[in-house]
Amino acid sequence: MNANETNETNETNETNEPNINSTLKVIPYTATSLSVVGRFIFMFLLYKNKSTNSLSLLFCFLSIISSSMWIYYSVQMNDAPLVMRSSTEITLLFLSALYIIKNKVSHHREMRQTVPLPPPP
Repeated sequence: MNANETNETNETNETNEPNINSTLKVIPYTATSLSVVGRFIFMFLLYKNKSTNSLSLLFCFLSIISSSMWIYYSVQMNDAPLVMRSSTEITLLFLSALYIIKNKVSHHREMRQTVPLPPPP
């Protein structure tokens, strides 16, 4: 391979790399957007169904822990899209957990009011 062929090969690789890098940079932001949309759908379904499902609450708490770990990791790796995704997810999951707890408390109060107390002996 002569010097001209080497220069042409390097120019080809250099011009292809920015295209690949710019494409790869879109993936985290797209994934972040999809994740956030998924959380909003989850929150909408919670609101629509007035859910007090224990599994939903457990899911929220486990996801909050997981997202906290992802935030720590992404800060260490200096990964802004992942920090943004995890921060947004924690906020939405925290709001969802509060909503589920609020519904559980309301449901419990309703049940206490509708169940008559036994007469004293």
